[in-house]
Amino acid sequence: MRLITKYYKRLRVTYIKTILAALALYALFLPYYTKLQSTGDNFFTVTVNGEQVGTVDSEEKVDRFIREARRSIAISSPELVFMDTDVEIVGQEVFIGMVDDEGTVRARIYDALNRTRQETMQRSYTVKVNETTVNLRSTEEVHLLLDTALRKYDPEGEYQLSLALDSNRELNVLTPVITDTAEAEAAQEEALDEEILMDAGVETFFEETMNREEEEEAQDFSDFDLGISGMEYSEDIEVVEAYLPQDQLTDIDTAIALITENQDVQQIYTIQPGDTLSEISMMFDLPMEELIAMNPDKLRDQNSILHIDDELIITVPEPALSVLWSEQSYYEEDYDADIIYIDNDSWYTTQQVTLQEPSQGHRKVVANVSYKNTEEQSREILMEEVTIEAVAKVVERGTIIPPSYIKPIYGGRLTSGFGGRNAPTKGASTNHKGVDWAVPIGTTVMASSSGTVARAGWASGYGYVVYINHPDGRQTRYGHCSRVLVSPGQYVVQGQAIAYSGNTGRSTGPHLHFEMLIGGTAVNPLSYLD
Repeated sequence: MRLITKYYKRLRVTYIKTILAALALYALFLPYYTKLQSTGDNFFTVTVNGEQVGTVDSEEKVDRFIREARRSIAISSPELVFMDTDVEIVGQEVFIGMVDDEGTVRARIYDALNRTRQETMQRSYTVKVNETTVNLRSTEEVHLLLDTALRKYDPEGEYQLSLALDSNRELNVLTPVITDTAEAEAAQEEALDEEILMDAGVETFFEETMNREEEEEAQDFSDFDLGISGMEYSEDIEVVEAYLPQDQLTDIDTAIALITENQDVQQIYTIQPGDTLSEISMMFDLPMEELIAMNPDKLRDQNSILHIDDELIITVPEPALSVLWSEQSYYEEDYDADIIYIDNDSWYTTQQVTLQEPSQGHRKVVANVSYKNTEEQSREILMEEVTIEAVAKVVERGTIIPPSYIKPIYGGRLTSGFGGRNAPTKGASTNHKGVDWAVPIGTTVMASSSGTVARAGWASGYGYVVYINHPDGRQTRYGHCSRVLVSPGQYVVQGQAIAYSGNTGRSTGPHLHFEMLIGGTAVNPLSYLD
């Protein structure tokens, strides 16, 4: 019995100690335990930007802690600050749970946001001209950039640039506006004068108006306001307010170079009648090698044949931002009168005769000249005074389209061209008066153009030959034939068979010799064949 009592006393002491220890722990950690509630989630684990920052007993606390941290980070800089804010809250219902100290959670949220803080953003202005974009620090830099383009052509500053807010856009978009300061001031003065005239009476107003109209009619050179008469940008310009990091801003000198200095811009040029590769190269100041390299599908080398209406890629030096401007200017010049043509319906268009030689005249001129950058676009004469009348050139010309000429054989290999050469055989001429095509004996020879046969038969040196006189005064000759199919005086049409090729006369092998004479003088027939 004594032993049992002793054990019971010891058990009671242990129980009391346990209760006291529990009470001590409860008193120590009471603030961090959620109360038992059965209304849903009451314990929340918070993660910010992938980093667990603690536990709380209310979602509203998380929202408040996030707002406080963002505000603290934002007020630390005078400019906009951007940061990642990816918040995840996982809730659960617990019987009892320990939450983290609110100060600790606040500090952890601040650190998680601040670690993703981007570089301080600066208020800036993005200037877009076609595909070229620069980011500038202020409207003053925007003004300097755009004004630099104008000053190239208006060094005296007769036109001024301003930036106006575009009321049709939701964002803060600025539009460049170019104004003539003197003209604006004159308009204000004119409006004031008209107001004064109306106060003085309608009669006075009409009298002044009629006097002004008479003065305008009696215009002479001194009445023109010489100088720049208009300016505008060729491209659409968009200036948008933005907030950007420092490393995305463009230095103003770099921006000016990008926007206003010449860059190589690709364009398409359509080949015109009479164009040559060398002329196109000089026209665009483009080295021949570069022109060929840019057009490998159309040009193999400098001897490539050009076809009318084919398109070539070229590069032209142009700035990203071009200026369209016009100028009224006075000048004196010698000038030529327009040529006077007298048509002759019995002549071919290749025939013309000058009936009167021209003589230059002299005149005084005021003209409005339009430019794109430095390149003249158009010229409008506003007033001129002729001091010496020009004498026009008078030309009589034919209207009949001359006959065309075709290659007199199908196929063949060109073996000898027109002009100087080494004599192919003893007694042959070193000045070749035609061209030779190597062809098998018996190849059909055709009339290059319609005409009348002047000779058909044997001729020393030519062997069997045919001469044809054509209506435009030219003559063609077909030599070294094996057989002649036409007779002198016979009219033949273009493409008609007139002979068979051969190896007769002074010849080194089967071929056709073909000549063309204009006014009795041999010319290179290849220059006249279609």
